[in-house]
Amino acid sequence: MPSHTDQSGLRRVDLNLLPVFAALMRERSVTRAGEALFLSQPATSAALARLRDILKDELLVRNGRMLEPTARATSLMAELEPCLDSLARTLGGATPFDPATDHRTFRIGCTDDVAVALLPAFTTRLRQLAPHCNLVLRQADYRTIPRMLESAEIGTAVAYMEDDLPASAKQRVVRRGGFVVVRDTTTFGPVDLDAYCIRPHALVTPSGDLRGFADAALEAIGRSRRVVLGLPDYGLVRRAILGTDLLCTLPDFLGEALVASGGFAADVLPFNRSEAPQVEIRMAWRTTVDHDPGEEWLRMQIVEALAS
Repeated sequence: MPSHTDQSGLRRVDLNLLPVFAALMRERSVTRAGEALFLSQPATSAALARLRDILKDELLVRNGRMLEPTARATSLMAELEPCLDSLARTLGGATPFDPATDHRTFRIGCTDDVAVALLPAFTTRLRQLAPHCNLVLRQADYRTIPRMLESAEIGTAVAYMEDDLPASAKQRVVRRGGFVVVRDTTTFGPVDLDAYCIRPHALVTPSGDLRGFADAALEAIGRSRRVVLGLPDYGLVRRAILGTDLLCTLPDFLGEALVASGGFAADVLPFNRSEAPQVEIRMAWRTTVDHDPGEEWLRMQIVEALAS
């Protein structure tokens, strides 16, 4: 007769405790583990207490501000982590995907500048390659993306992100770059330092502050500019700039998209570009769709769309 692994021991373990244990091992903090799993601190502490009781081991002990794993916890994590990853892939359901014939709805969370860069060329490409699929773009940023991924409101996120994603998410950098100056193609260019300081500027400023990194860089060399228009998001740049003499300093990937859409020219920053912050766009996705052929295909399209 075929041998079977004795699974009777699983009956005494609440399997919902295992992701909590994994998060505690990664974060080494009850508070951060709870935040990663969207659990309260008391609930996370209670889960750790139950695990200690079930496994008859302290598992994690306080060492200053951090939790240090016991030998039993380290050994258990080494065995458990690949099992959890495998289970996530299995439950994620790697359904075959043919973009030419399949019907899927893809949900992407992104910041407004990424949305402007992706539209409309990205959606046109998707409609050509996957004519029966739907695309839903959700407004998201580094503050809301962890929750939206954890709750499966979105399958993929593309934005500036912090290193605070839930343990159930993966990520990669899809674009690094700097900033450019965009203007209406009918106006004088390329823009040199004098023109940059003389011409009026529009600034994307959700907070309403009419000062950006460029102002500090200019002050360092004894120059200044005048920002006459503050915009709440990048979606308004086209309407604000075309037909005017306004300049707008924005991420290079967005500048490329505006130039490609027509009517815009993009010039290099006319001051020390090392003074400008680096732009790093990351893509994150839920582990449960890591090996889903449809989601893999979608991520590949995003990478190609944002590539230089």
